[in-house]
Amino acid sequence: MKLLYLLFGFITFFAKAQENFVQINGSTNVNKFQCINNKFKPEAGAYTFSDKNLPNIILKVTDFDCGNRMMTKDFQKILNADKYPDMIIRFINFIKTQKSIVAVVEVRMMNQSKRYNIEFDVENNRLVGRKNVKFSDFNITPPKKMGGMIVVKDDLNLIFSLATKI
Repeated sequence: MKLLYLLFGFITFFAKAQENFVQINGSTNVNKFQCINNKFKPEAGAYTFSDKNLPNIILKVTDFDCGNRMMTKDFQKILNADKYPDMIIRFINFIKTQKSIVAVVEVRMMNQSKRYNIEFDVENNRLVGRKNVKFSDFNITPPKKMGGMIVVKDDLNLIFSLATKI
């Protein structure tokens, strides 16, 4: 049985290493959740980053998968996927340093935009960045379920992993 878990973990890691994804991690007062969108890719096979060519990434909100049908449906409802089907990630500025890459990234969803400074690392021709954000950054009130017994926390961890040509 342990071998199956190890094999599943390796396959999951290998699959994530081969794809672009945006992952949103959050928690409630009861447990944690993880919603991933890996159904997007650049036209050229990898994203390019230069002064003249910074990517805009359009994510379909309905492409996020939280690993549980009910959680996925709730997540898409929170983001009002019917009215606002797209989440747009636009790179505004991109600066290479000796150790990493610092970018100004605009995240737009539900007619709300927020800019973040995000530090990215280059790992195996992938640009990987993490940023703590909040539902409230986008004027979203974290939901409550079961009459307030389950409360979604405002804090989220956003992870980007993009195949790149740098």
